[in-house]
Amino acid sequence: MKNIMFIAPPAAGKGTQAEIIVKKYHLPHISTGDILREISKEDSEVGNYVRETLKSGGLVKDEITYQLIEDRLAKDDCKNGYIIDGFPRNLEQAKEYDKILAKLGYDIGTVILLDIDREILEKRITGRRLCEECNTIYNINDPASSPKQESVCDKCGGKLYQRDDDNLESFNNRYNMYIEKTEPIIDYYEKKGVLHKVNGASSIDEVAEEVDRVISND
Repeated sequence: MKNIMFIAPPAAGKGTQAEIIVKKYHLPHISTGDILREISKEDSEVGNYVRETLKSGGLVKDEITYQLIEDRLAKDDCKNGYIIDGFPRNLEQAKEYDKILAKLGYDIGTVILLDIDREILEKRITGRRLCEECNTIYNINDPASSPKQESVCDKCGGKLYQRDDDNLESFNNRYNMYIEKTEPIIDYYEKKGVLHKVNGASSIDEVAEEVDRVISND
C-alpha cells in the first residue's frame, strides 16, 4: 500500500474520505493538527511552546512542525503506508516534505485532489447544521440531506445549530487562502505525475468509490 495524501478546499469532504480509507485499508491517519495537540500535552520545552502557541491562536514554527512530522512518520506503523492530512499547506512545505520522505526512504505515493466548484462548497458551508445532542450533520441547502423539520434532528429530536465559522465571510477567507497557498502544490504534484483528480461534487459513496479506484490502480 502506498502513502496517500488528500488535497482539497474547505468543505470538500477530505476528512470524511480519509476516514473511509483508514477503515478500509487500516492505515494510520497522520494529521498535523492531531500531532500538535498531542505534543502540547507534554511537559517539555517543545510541548509548552506548542501549547501556548495553539492557545494564542498562533502558528507553530515550520521547523518544529517538520521535526514532529518526521518523528511520526518514522514510527513502525507508517512503514507500510499512511494517509497524511493537513500537510503540506504551501509549496515550501511540499518541498520540505520531499526531504523528509527522502530521509526516511519513502515515496510520495498517491496524491488525490478532491475537485469541486466554489459555488457548491459555499452552499455546503452556509447550509451546514449540526445536532447538539448526537452530532448528526444536515444541510438545509440540499434537499437530500436537509432535516424533515426545520432546526430539529430527524434522529433524536435534538436542536440543530450552525457553527460560528460556517458563514460566508469565514468561507471566503478560507477559500481564498486555499487558492493562494495550496493551489501551487497542485501544479507541483501534477508535474511529478502523482496527482489524481476526483470529482468531489458527487455523493460521499461515489467519491469513496472513485478514490478507491485511484488507490487500487495507481
